[in-house]
Amino acid sequence: MTDTIIIGAGAAGCMAAVQAARLGKSVLLFERNDRIGKKLRITGKGRCNVTNNSPMQEHMENIPVNNRFLYSAYSAFDAYDVMDFFESLGVPLKTERGNRVFPVSDRAEDIVQALSRELDRLGVKIVHKRVSALLIEDGVCAGVRAGREEYRSGSVLIATGGKSYPTTGSDGDGYRLAESAGHTVTELKPSLVPLTSPDRFCADLMGLSLRNVRLDLCDGDKVIYSELGEMLFTHFGLSGPLVLSASSHIRQMQQSRYRAVIDLKPGLTPEQLDARLQRDFAENLNRDFRNGIRALLPTKLIPVIIKLSGIPEEQKVNSITREQRLSFGALIKAFPVRISGFRPIDEAIITSGGVSVKEISPKTMESKLLPGLFFAGEVIDVDAYTGGFNLQIAFSTAYAAAQCL
Repeated sequence: MTDTIIIGAGAAGCMAAVQAARLGKSVLLFERNDRIGKKLRITGKGRCNVTNNSPMQEHMENIPVNNRFLYSAYSAFDAYDVMDFFESLGVPLKTERGNRVFPVSDRAEDIVQALSRELDRLGVKIVHKRVSALLIEDGVCAGVRAGREEYRSGSVLIATGGKSYPTTGSDGDGYRLAESAGHTVTELKPSLVPLTSPDRFCADLMGLSLRNVRLDLCDGDKVIYSELGEMLFTHFGLSGPLVLSASSHIRQMQQSRYRAVIDLKPGLTPEQLDARLQRDFAENLNRDFRNGIRALLPTKLIPVIIKLSGIPEEQKVNSITREQRLSFGALIKAFPVRISGFRPIDEAIITSGGVSVKEISPKTMESKLLPGLFFAGEVIDVDAYTGGFNLQIAFSTAYAAAQCL
C-alpha cells in the first residue's frame, strides 16, 4: 500500500510526484516507457519552453478552452513559481521573444534530468509498466492494475498526456481510464498541428522555408490570428512555427472556411514595395517578367506567384502596366493559401479536448464522480496557444493535485 499512484511520468506526472513527495507522501510513479519525460525531451525543438514569463492574466488570454477552470491552480502555482522551481533544482533559465522561457543551455534534457534527480532524492519509486485498469472499490479509487499485478493506494492521479505524439507513450490511455470511471471525454482534436491545403502549388513549393513573414489566419473575412515569424511549405500544405500556432485558433474546421494570407514583405508598406518594384523593373526593362523579379523573391516561389498573378512570365518588364505592377505588389503582401484540414492527431504537439472540466474540482483536480481519482495536464479538456502556456497548465494542475493526493 502506497499513499498515491501517479500514472504517467511526463511534465504533469513528474511535477505532481515531486510535490507530493515533498509533502511526505509515498509515491509510485508509473511510466510505460523505459525512461521518464520522453515528450518533454522533444518539446520546443528539444529546447523545452517550460513556461511563459508573464502574469496570470496573460496566460489566461492564451488559453482559449476552459481557462476559468484554471484560476485556482494558477493562483497556487504560477509561471514565476515554475521558474523558481527549476532554478532551485540547478537549471538556470532565460526569457526570449514572446516571453518564452527556456533553459540557458537550450537543452530539454536538463529539465528532465533535474526532475529525475529530485524524484530520486525524494525516494519516488518509478515502475516501468503500463497501467491497464483502475481499481474501484466501495465507490472510491483504490489503486491500479498493471500487467498481472494490483497496486493499492490512497489516491490515483492520471497524468498520461493526450493522443498526440503516440511514439512518446501518449496514445490515449488516460481517456480510456477516465471513461472506465464514468467520466465524459470531450471530442479529441489536434492542436498546434500542420495544416493541409487543396492548393496544388504547396507541393510545388515543398521544402521552401520562409523567414520573417507575416501570416494572417482568416475565418471568412475576419483575421483571427496574425504573427510574424517562420513557416514552411510541404507536400500536403503548410507547417512551421507560425502555422502550428495558427492551427490552435481553428475551433471548427470546415471546407473553404479558413485561409492563410502571407505577407512576404512585412517590413515594407505597399508604397515602399511598389517603389522597390519600380526600381527592380527599371534595372531589367528588356528582360522577361520572370527574370525581372529574381532579386525580390525566393527562386522556388517565382513560377508559382507569377501564375497566380496572371502576368505572362515571358512578358517584357518594359510592357508591364501600372495596374499589373500594383496588383502584383498586392499579391506579395497577401499571398493566399486555402486551408482544408488538420494533419493527423499523432502529428500534433498537443491534443484539444479531454476529460470534461465539469467533472473535476478546479481547486484539487479531484474527480467529482469517483473520490480518490485525480487528473493533471493534457488529459484534461484545457489547451493553450504555443509559447510555454501548455506546459504551465501541466505544472499548475499537477501542483494543485499534489496538495490533496
